[in-house]
Order: sequence, then structure tokens, then C-alpha cells
Amino acid sequence: MEFESLLSRVALALGIGLLIGLERGWRTRTAESGSRAAGVRTFAISGLLGGIAGAIAQTFNAPGGSIFLSVSFAAYAAVMTTFCRDENVAEGTFSATTAIAGLLTFTLGAYAIIGDQRIAAAAAIAATGLLAIREELHGLVEKITWPELRSGLLLLVMTFIALPLIPSEPIGPFGGVNPREVWIIAILLACVSFVGYAAVKYLGASRGVLLAAAAGGLVSSTAVTVTNARRAAAHEGSPELLAAGVSVATAVSFLRVFTLAALLQPKLLIVIGPTLIGAAAAAVGIAMVSSFWRNPGAYELKVTKFRNPFGFWSVTGLAIFLGTIIVLGRAVGERFGAEGAIVGAIVVGLVDVDAATISMARLPLHMLSSDGAAYAILAAVASDTVSKVAIGAVIGRGRFAAEIGMMAVLCLTVAGAILGLTVVLLAGQVG
Repeated sequence: MEFESLLSRVALALGIGLLIGLERGWRTRTAESGSRAAGVRTFAISGLLGGIAGAIAQTFNAPGGSIFLSVSFAAYAAVMTTFCRDENVAEGTFSATTAIAGLLTFTLGAYAIIGDQRIAAAAAIAATGLLAIREELHGLVEKITWPELRSGLLLLVMTFIALPLIPSEPIGPFGGVNPREVWIIAILLACVSFVGYAAVKYLGASRGVLLAAAAGGLVSSTAVTVTNARRAAAHEGSPELLAAGVSVATAVSFLRVFTLAALLQPKLLIVIGPTLIGAAAAAVGIAMVSSFWRNPGAYELKVTKFRNPFGFWSVTGLAIFLGTIIVLGRAVGERFGAEGAIVGAIVVGLVDVDAATISMARLPLHMLSSDGAAYAILAAVASDTVSKVAIGAVIGRGRFAAEIGMMAVLCLTVAGAILGLTVVLLAGQVG
């Protein structure tokens, strides 16, 4: 290793020790001199010691370097843990944090010499951050309930263990359905439900429901509708406020379609742009009326605690249902061809307006004109909006369903009026 490179790596090892040592030293800054097992200087020297040990290990032939580094680490660990144990005894405490931090400092110092400097630096910063937010982490653990922890762990299992094992090859007729895509839908549904639960718990009902709905609308407004409908049916919140959340998610989905069209086929915006913006404004307007102007301040009293962030079997079952509908939409598209694009878009739009938007925008002009693609996309958006009414009626029922119905009627009316005016104006320009 060249001298300049070695010098920079040793300096990084020292910097790692100083960084972790600053946090440890600041936390024990009020302790009397000589009463601490390790402070800024000790941690800085620990990082430097690990760096020097790594540098010396590189001068040996295999396996001598590995043996030397292992022995050095064992000797350092013995000294650090002994002094930390004595400190615990003197203070009457029981903590391994300082000892573990010291071992990590030595290890990262050595890795800065023999490994990737970026990873060593990033790990040191992450470790220092974790040490600095000790109180916040402890407070978070105290507030978490067992159902919340269980749901969070289940979501992690669904994402990082189950997802990589699920095949990605389509299964079934008409191009089939991708099992991995269906599972991703289940994960998205669970995430939307979990985010909504957390938002209401920590931000309050009115702000939590609306913010969670807006975030969920970026992924799936249908998932937000299903989640809020279930909570309305279980009397876990005000039906008006939960319906307002669906309105917000619907507005976000309109803007999401607008963005997709702008990226894939900007010509489509001539027809669908004003229509989608007007519909989004209508959805936001009714959400504001429902959540703030009718009876402000009353919703916090109505909302009860959610029983569980999400149900595994319920979201999985819904994802399978959505996958079935997607296959049905493809079957309709193949049956009717280009002439049936609007019919296919309506079917697919029942569950996946993004898929309808992307497929229509990418069709070649000889199969479907720009105006035809625009109308197909708007038909999918309308279908998606109507499907929310059906979800509200079947799952949420009562006041929630009525609120969703009013939202849908307003959005479709405004969209229809703007679309009609747009068509008239475009026809006048052509004439």
C-alpha cells in the first residue's frame, strides 16, 4: 500500500475514534476525572490502535495477518471489558454500551485500513447516531404495543424474507399474473394501513388520517379506500373524516395519473390535463369541507384506538382478488383488441389505474390515436373512482358510503364538464 493511501486510512481510523469518542465523552462530561472507563481520548486511541493493528496485519503473509489481528482484538477486548465492568460496579449500573462501542471503534479502525473506507466511515456515523438517540429509542420502545411490534415484524418478513422467494414469472391465461407483483400489492396495502395507524396515533385523528391518506395515495388510493372503509365499519373513526381521507388519496391519484401521462406521452395532457386537475381540485375541496368546516374539533372525540395496524390475511386476500381482476382486464383487452381499449381500460382501472395509464400511453399510434388513448385513460380514472363507491358501499356502508358517493359524483361531474368544454374548444380550433 502506498504511503499516501496508508496515511489517509490511518487518519480515518483516528477520525472514527474521535467521532464515537465525542459522543461518549459528551454524555459523561459531568463525571469526575478518573471515574470513567473511556472518554474522547480513549476512543480516539482505540480507533487509531485498530488502524495500526490492521496496518501491521497487512505486513504478514497469510494466515499470519489474520492471527495477529485476532489476537490484537482479543487483547483490546479483554482490557476494555474489564475496565467497563469495574466502572459498572463502582456506579452500581449494568450496561455494556461503552464496552461494545469500544470494540466497534477498534474494529472499524482496522477495517478502515483493510476494507472499504466509505463503509467504515458510514458505519461510524451510524453508530454515533444510535448512541446519540438513546433516550429517544428507549422512549419509542416504551410506547410501542405488542400488536404494533408484531405487525411491524410481519411487514418486514413479508418484504425481506417472503418477497425474494416468490416467483416472478407470470402464471395463468392471457399473459397471466405475476405472483411477485401480487405480493407487492399485499405489501403496499399493509404499508398504507400501518402508516395510517401510526399517523393517527402520533399526529391525532384529523391530521393523521389526511396525511396518511395523502401518502397512501402516492402508492394506491384503492388501498386507502379499503383501509378506511374497514375502519369505518369497525367504528374506529369518524366516517366523515375517513371519507375525507379517501378524497385526499383520490386527488393524489388524479395528479399521479397526470404525472405519468406527462412523462410517457405529453400530447395526452391536452385532453386529460384540465380534466384531471379539475377533478383533483374537486376531491380536495370536498375533503376540506368534510374534515374542517362541517364540525371542526369533533373528530378527535369520535376516533377510537385502532385495534391492529393491519391484518395479514385480509390484505393478502385482497391482493389476490386484485390480481384476478388484472387478468380479467387483460382478457377483455385481448378479446376486443384496439377497438376495445376503453373497455379494457375500464376493467383494469377498477384496481390499477396506473397500469391502464401506462398501457394506453405506450400503445403505438396505428393502434390507438392520442385522443383515443386520452379517453381510455380518463375512462380508467372514472372506473377507479366508481370502484371506490362500491368499496364504500360493500365494506364501509352507512355514512362512509354516502360521503364517498358524494365525492365521486362531484369529481365525475366536474371532470365531465371540463372534458366537454375541452373537446368543444379543441374542435373549434381544428375548424
